[in-house]
Amino acid sequence: MLDNETKRRIDTARDILVGKLPDPKSQVEQITIALIYKFMDDMDAQSVEFDGDPSFFVGEYEKYGWRKLFAPNLSGHERLALYGEAIVNLNQNPHLPQLFRDIFKNAYLPYRDPETLTLFLKTINEFKYDHSERLGDAFEYLLSVLGSQGDAGQFRTPRHIIDFIVKTLAPKKNETVCDPACGTAGFLISSYKYILENNKRNTPGDTLTPDERRRLMTNFVGYDISPDMVRLSLVNLYLHGFPSPTIHEYDSLTSEDRWNETFDIVMANPPFMSPKGGIKPHKKFSIAANRSEVLFVDYIAEHIHPTHGRAGIIVPEGIIFQSAGAYRDLRKMLVDKAFLYAVVSLPAGVFQPYSGVKTSILLMDKTIAAKTDKILFVKIQNDGFGLGAQRRELATSDLPDALNLIRDFQQAVLQGETSRFAGEDLPLQAVAVEKTQIAANGDYNLSGDRYKTAVIRQHKFETVEVGELCEKILSGGTPSTENKEFWNGEIAWITSADISNLKTAIPRKFITQKAIAESATNLIPKGNIIVVTRVGLGKLFLNDFDVCISQDSQGLVLKKDKVLPEFLLYALYEKVQDFKNTSQGTTIQGVTKNQLSSIKIPLPQLSIQKEIVEKIEGFQRIIDGAKQVVENYKPQIDISPDWEMVELGEVCENLDSQRKPVTSSDRIKGIYPYYGASGIVDYVDNYIFDGEYLLVSEDGANLLARVTPIAFSVSGKVWVNNHAHILRFDEKATQTFIELYLNSISLDNYVTGSAQPKLNQANLNSIKIPLPPLEVQQEIVAHIEREQSLVNSNKELITIFETKIKDEINKLWEE
Repeated sequence: MLDNETKRRIDTARDILVGKLPDPKSQVEQITIALIYKFMDDMDAQSVEFDGDPSFFVGEYEKYGWRKLFAPNLSGHERLALYGEAIVNLNQNPHLPQLFRDIFKNAYLPYRDPETLTLFLKTINEFKYDHSERLGDAFEYLLSVLGSQGDAGQFRTPRHIIDFIVKTLAPKKNETVCDPACGTAGFLISSYKYILENNKRNTPGDTLTPDERRRLMTNFVGYDISPDMVRLSLVNLYLHGFPSPTIHEYDSLTSEDRWNETFDIVMANPPFMSPKGGIKPHKKFSIAANRSEVLFVDYIAEHIHPTHGRAGIIVPEGIIFQSAGAYRDLRKMLVDKAFLYAVVSLPAGVFQPYSGVKTSILLMDKTIAAKTDKILFVKIQNDGFGLGAQRRELATSDLPDALNLIRDFQQAVLQGETSRFAGEDLPLQAVAVEKTQIAANGDYNLSGDRYKTAVIRQHKFETVEVGELCEKILSGGTPSTENKEFWNGEIAWITSADISNLKTAIPRKFITQKAIAESATNLIPKGNIIVVTRVGLGKLFLNDFDVCISQDSQGLVLKKDKVLPEFLLYALYEKVQDFKNTSQGTTIQGVTKNQLSSIKIPLPQLSIQKEIVEKIEGFQRIIDGAKQVVENYKPQIDISPDWEMVELGEVCENLDSQRKPVTSSDRIKGIYPYYGASGIVDYVDNYIFDGEYLLVSEDGANLLARVTPIAFSVSGKVWVNNHAHILRFDEKATQTFIELYLNSISLDNYVTGSAQPKLNQANLNSIKIPLPPLEVQQEIVAHIEREQSLVNSNKELITIFETKIKDEINKLWEE
């Protein structure tokens, strides 16, 4: 358990570095290097205390001893020079074990401020070396600040997801475990802790013999392409008690050096990104591909033990259903060659705030998969944390139920009793599907929602088909645009683009009675439900005015004596989202009127429907109120007449000359933010800026409409094209203060051009900004950040009550 004092020291060390090193990864690297430096000196001192000799800082390296850095006659600049020289040279010290030399490989001091270094070293000096679990937990806390881990597309895997995968695979004390894209060794350490916990009488691991412990230390292997990640994983394992961790700097996809190694268990969250032009793998892969996510899954399947190997892999959603040949061939191999036995769908926000990518977990087990003709699909909707950027911990989670369900399925397969998983209403929208059904049309789609529709459920309420609740279901149509008598009338005609939410649509076009009488559209009286079944698939709208619809929608004219429109709206919502996975068609996917009509829903009596609707709408009012706060909040800075007003260009360096346009054809999905005319997007395969900057939109439409903030701070690596200005500030101005001020004022007077308005560099530099003393700037920023914290609480409130609405709807489907 991480104690508060150790956590405080780590936070203090980061706070000291943040002004010089805004990138969290750089902070972690510097703290890691300093901790190991300090701990080696502690070990030397401990050896001397017990009448031994120092081991590390001897001979010509004695001058680098940690304590030498605190000599009273050493000036700040001399300390800076000595420390910088030491961390560069320590990897050449022959007295250091290879582990420590690897940790100092390519180490350097990235800043030259003696005061910052002195404060930093004094904080590190408060740490004491020991092999306790406490120190390992402290390092894991330090690693938790990492978001995007490197240049190859990795994202830090949340600890609770790692632990979930480890528990499903249940590693044993005599089994080998590998992570071929190990990052900071999270999977390896979680597996080690799991084994200790499952071999204890009183304390973790106390039933293991000394020989079993020694073998256990050699059973964990990691590879990573990044030397920085190798360094961090070495330290992480060392602080968890591994004297000589087995971590290799190795490219699993292009090198053949370790191809013949196999393991009992392989776990990984491989990189989701492929470099431009794709991977150029060697020829030993069974699937011909150049996408990293495909190759990694193939690699893992090839490297688990051929008779009893197991694996858990986090994959992007493209693996599950994309129709390209390599994806399809991979799925076919996993199913037909008895690797895969379960697919766990994760919510889209698991990797927030670093990425919104939707992921799933592929579970492989050569023993289980060979004994069953089914694959289990499980859907996680609540992983125990809010799906917003803050990822606040929630009181409930689907993960324990999912783990129990998977274990039950494993046991049922081994006992040959999987019949209870067929056609049954399983928790978590789970379904066990015959492999022949998955293979039926040749695409081997691994989306559980696609097969769930085949499962017939029994509910505590009578289930009825939607068609039974309708007087009629009316199709839409588009009146001829060539007939002017059809248009500019008084009757709203809407498409899916006009529908904002379940109860709001803003029509842009209106038609006449003649259009209704003489064309293929229909009038849907108010108080009924519009369902979009083609373009915009999955949208719903309860119309509070008469409306006509396009051919992409169907209108449900309801039997009000059987169903409340609001109740059907909420009950249908989740079911309609499944359309996206079950729809048909090649050019335009869609759902037929018959499919819509045959959807079954639970139908309580009208009084209960009313109670459910009132409860949901109470939740919705809270959501709407919180959204009002979020949408209307704008930071305000009250300018004092005593403050100096200066031009923006006087307090910052403009880096526009380094901007690099990226054409649409050159963009591929990557891990770095890309800022262009349309705002922040996730398409890029490299970066140009690495540090802390203020970006200001040049795009006039965005400036005037304020769709997004026009200025925002970035830290780390980003792409910027020529629609964003890049500013780096000097010591006169606090970057966050300028960011807040620019977002609080109108820039209309600085924007030029009418057809394509822009904020050019000269006008940007001429913007007058207030420049109070730095301490006043910091006070204003702190005050506004407190306000923004309250706004963020409202965002979390929205997430909580949206979950409550989903839970209330899901209760309808409970047995």
